[in-house]
Amino acid sequence: MAPRPYILAENTWKTVRDARYEVVVLPWGATEAHNYHLPYATDNYQCDYVAAEAARKAWAQGARVTVLPCIPFGVNTGQLDITLDMNLNPSTQLHILRDVVQTLARQGIPKLVVLNGHGGNDFRQMLRQLQAEFPTVFLSVVTWYLAADRRQFFQAPGDHADALETSAMLHIAPELVSPLSEAGNGAARQFKLKGLRQPWAWAQREWSQVSADTGVGDPAEATADKGRAFLDAATANIGEYLVELAAADVQDLYE
Repeated sequence: MAPRPYILAENTWKTVRDARYEVVVLPWGATEAHNYHLPYATDNYQCDYVAAEAARKAWAQGARVTVLPCIPFGVNTGQLDITLDMNLNPSTQLHILRDVVQTLARQGIPKLVVLNGHGGNDFRQMLRQLQAEFPTVFLSVVTWYLAADRRQFFQAPGDHADALETSAMLHIAPELVSPLSEAGNGAARQFKLKGLRQPWAWAQREWSQVSADTGVGDPAEATADKGRAFLDAATANIGEYLVELAAADVQDLYE
């Protein structure tokens, strides 16, 4: 297979040396249990796929984008007792992200998109801090699974190893998905406190107290076709954003 020009890991210095990238995409996932039927690296497989497919669509429209290798560990402070759920504290993520942004700033690359694939990650405050430190690099974050309306594709709600994630993996890497007959039903306990069931209050979920199978959301309706359709919609929207961002004058962003 020929190297894809928008995937940094597949290209050589001979190619990269003369390239003039406008946008760098940094996929950021997690390594954690995903019910009984999905692999620990689910978030990373999805992030890699979405980043590559969105970049492919953007590159085809002339956007000079490149995708970095995925960072495979995320914030899992609510899952510290679940075997080999790997945790990076937000402060550690900030240090990693600062080094990445500093590198781009030194090399004159003007725009970075953090592609988030894990619910425990929250980069917004980090980007606020780093934007002030590195004003020459425009920083933004995209959460890939919010880039399309799940209600158009899935009936059951959920946010972890649910029908959406299971469908996505059935499309991306079906050989890694165990039969749905082996999956738990993803039943999740809710907070007793009324306020914490509202969008205006928040506390971390302690995962082993919330879910018996580590899933949140019933995966039963998942199919590869639904995964393909949802991923097509999400990557089209993200690809369009990459095209717009690559062409944008970041000093003139407001109407």
